[in-house]
Amino acid sequence: MSFIRMFAPLLFVPTIAFAGTSYDYAKVLGVEPIYETVSFAVPHEQCYDERVAVHHGRGHHSVTAPIFGAIIGGVIGNAVGHHKRNKQVGTVVGALLGGSIGADIARQHRYRHGSVSYHTEQVCTVVNTYEQEERLVGYRVRYRYAGETYRTRMDRDPGDRLRVRVHVTPAG
Repeated sequence: MSFIRMFAPLLFVPTIAFAGTSYDYAKVLGVEPIYETVSFAVPHEQCYDERVAVHHGRGHHSVTAPIFGAIIGGVIGNAVGHHKRNKQVGTVVGALLGGSIGADIARQHRYRHGSVSYHTEQVCTVVNTYEQEERLVGYRVRYRYAGETYRTRMDRDPGDRLRVRVHVTPAG
């Protein structure tokens, strides 16, 4: 191989330093955008009407059942205890439980024997629909430097020329 043929590519690169690293420009031969299909969720509010039952108790809310339950619970709690202190605690606990049970029974009675009406409520939920789009993610770049053709991937379009780093080291 002749000396001129071996070093001919270097003759066209005037800014190369023969020791260390320097920068130069290469001619861009082609740029091809790279697209990627990306899926993403788009939230939408979806509403519908729902028929709801409303229960109305008959008459007024009587306190007779809770009071009666508390009295019966207190009597039973008092009868269970053997000592004076146990009878007092049993009376209080029995009265509380009896009152609660009496209130529950009265509420159930009103629910069963009351009237029912219906009204419409709007209920809304968020649902996702999935969409796709093509997004530009980079560029395939083909360029020529010192008689050689190279390829690379870049984040941006380099234009007509591409800045390259040139590193020269001794071959021997």
